[in-house]
Amino acid sequence: MQTRPEHSPYSQIQGYALGEVLLAFGVVSLVFAGLIYGYVQANRMAQWSAMSLAAQAAAAEAAEQARAADWRPRDWPQTNGPGTMDELPPTNYILPDFMDIPISGSPTSSNNAFLVTNFIYVTNISANPPIRQIRSDCHWVFPLTGAPQTNTVILLRAADQ
Repeated sequence: MQTRPEHSPYSQIQGYALGEVLLAFGVVSLVFAGLIYGYVQANRMAQWSAMSLAAQAAAAEAAEQARAADWRPRDWPQTNGPGTMDELPPTNYILPDFMDIPISGSPTSSNNAFLVTNFIYVTNISANPPIRQIRSDCHWVFPLTGAPQTNTVILLRAADQ
């Protein structure tokens, strides 16, 4: 009859090898890195979207201000300038402004200011009927990347409207 060898009390305890543990840590690290990267990208896109919408509103505001100027091409004598029959003659205008986005602190302080520059171009499209194009380009810089951005609004305007 054969005898069984003596077993130590620890021979029945099973565990993971060091390689398996390291592999599990690696997989968990990759999953968490992906989650954090996704959160950061979502935050960046939300900030870009807020700034782009604010720039679009600034471009629309500048275009509407230009559209609101008085223009009566059939009046005589023809004059240009404020309070005349043509308050906004065809030319280029530059309007610096601040973005209207929710921030903490004063929007004019240097640490919170998001500057935009509106370039407004007024051009005659047609003489009969008189039609003008008002183009407002809002230039701004996305602070996270430093990349320049432009939002544009183009309006066509007939006389006396």
